[in-house]
Amino acid sequence: MLLDDAVKTSVHANCLALEKHLAGDVAFYYGPIEVGALKVFRDFIEKLSQQSTCQKQLLFFFLNSPGGSAEAAEKMVEIMRHHYSEVSFVVPDMAFSAGTILCISGDRIYMDYSSALGPIDPQVWNGKDWVPALGYLDKVERLLEKAAKNQLSNAEFLILQNQDLALLSRYEQARDLTVTLLKKWLVQFKFRDWATHATETTKIGQPVTRQEKEDRAQEIARLLGDNKVWHSHGRMIGPETLTSVLRLRINDYSNDAVLRPLVRSYNDLLTEYIARQGFKYFLHSRDYF
Repeated sequence: MLLDDAVKTSVHANCLALEKHLAGDVAFYYGPIEVGALKVFRDFIEKLSQQSTCQKQLLFFFLNSPGGSAEAAEKMVEIMRHHYSEVSFVVPDMAFSAGTILCISGDRIYMDYSSALGPIDPQVWNGKDWVPALGYLDKVERLLEKAAKNQLSNAEFLILQNQDLALLSRYEQARDLTVTLLKKWLVQFKFRDWATHATETTKIGQPVTRQEKEDRAQEIARLLGDNKVWHSHGRMIGPETLTSVLRLRINDYSNDAVLRPLVRSYNDLLTEYIARQGFKYFLHSRDYF
């Protein structure tokens, strides 16, 4: 108990130090992004916003997640945006799949050199496990291409014949929802202050149109969801790749001598405590442990 009390005291102090430095409310979420967690999440965000000491509606959301449901991610965004006008995501370690989708909804994404997002291959519950939908769809697409060329083996024919069409349709819907959400959120939030071109040499200084924002959002969604680019559902995509390949602006705090120690102290102590306790989910704020 004394150790737990010491951890709580230290984490609370770290949280307050972060809030002072960032001038916003700090929230921490660890675990899968699932519908079952939404009620607790709603109450958690409501309490934090109602007792906010921040003059502006700013939320800095620390996220550690293996992924989960795109539908749950959408509702989490709606809950946060109901209470906060600006939401920034801090990824000290990793946020994959639906965690990446969640981060894309932010006005800013804070990462350091060791942080990672992942491909946005949506995970769908098949009755037993969460499975990456695009892997199934890609495999079926390759089999259909071989069937069109009369190149299917007997074994491949049996695999294709035994596919559950309703389940495949659900995978397609999950894929389409993911792309729709990314395009919507990028234009609505991350790109809303993107007024003039700064990188394309032929357009530098020119105003950015709504269509150009939508085109960039479409490109990012396509790349993040392309298995042929990442080859693995668990691929760890760092800030350098996000910046160079996706041309996605990341707030990299790797060399920030003040913010980086604050983030590490807060996150590492919490994740060590979570691992020791064996929690599946964990939320923290200055008023919630």
